Amino acid sequence: MAESDWDTVTVLRKKGPTAAQSRSKQAVAAAQRRGEELETSKKWSAGQNKQHLVTKNTAKLDRETEELHHERVPLEVGKVIMKGRQDKGLTQKDLATKVNEKPQIIGDYEAGKAIPNNQILGKIERIIGLKLRGREIGQPLEAKPLKK
Repeated sequence: MAESDWDTVTVLRKKGPTAAQSRSKQAVAAAQRRGEELETSKKWSAGQNKQHLVTKNTAKLDRETEELHHERVPLEVGKVIMKGRQDKGLTQKDLATKVNEKPQIIGDYEAGKAIPNNQILGKIERIIGLKLRGREIGQPLEAKPLKK
């Protein structure tokens, strides 16, 4: 026990400055005084949410490029659906039930707001008995003869 000296303090590890402390103006100035090498870089729009910023150039580019929009059902087709449905005495809900779709879908087709889906149009054609696609829109749907 003679070798133990209770007055001596041994530091095993000393924490360095935190990231925020090492970037402060005082820390940079102190490092410059000591003659240490410094590397500084300015981040562009650091700390700001500018990833969705629309600039004048972006708006100009949008106007110059082609219009990207979905094709909608023509209003003429919507009127034919409405006429055929009413001739059969069906409501939008009844027609939707028969084609296994929501009533809102039928409403969108009649208003010309829906994106055309050939499967749905085919089902509606069979139920109302009128053509909705091609050049003969509104003509009666003919039953195709079965080939033997």
